[in-house]
Amino acid sequence: MSTDPFESIQSVLKAHQDALMAKPNVVGVGIGFRETHGVRTDTVGIVVLVSHKFPAAELSPEALLPTELDGIPVDVQEVGKISAQS
Repeated sequence: MSTDPFESIQSVLKAHQDALMAKPNVVGVGIGFRETHGVRTDTVGIVVLVSHKFPAAELSPEALLPTELDGIPVDVQEVGKISAQS
C-alpha cells in the first residue's frame, strides 16, 4: 500500500466500490470521517451511505456491510433517499 493514507483508502475503496454499491439500501460510498452516535470523529475511513439504517439482526447475511475492508474502517451513515435536483 501507499504511504499516503488517503491514497491507500482510495485504492481500497476502488477495489470494493462495486460490491458495496450492489448491497440493498446503499445509495453511495466515499471517503470521510467516521461518526459515533452522530458525532464526527478524527478517524478517516470508507463511508457507506444508506437510505435507512437497520439493526444487523434484521439484515440478511448478503445485506450486511463490513466493519472494515483491507484494514480500513467502514462507517455506515444514514442519509435518507437521494434524488437528483435540477
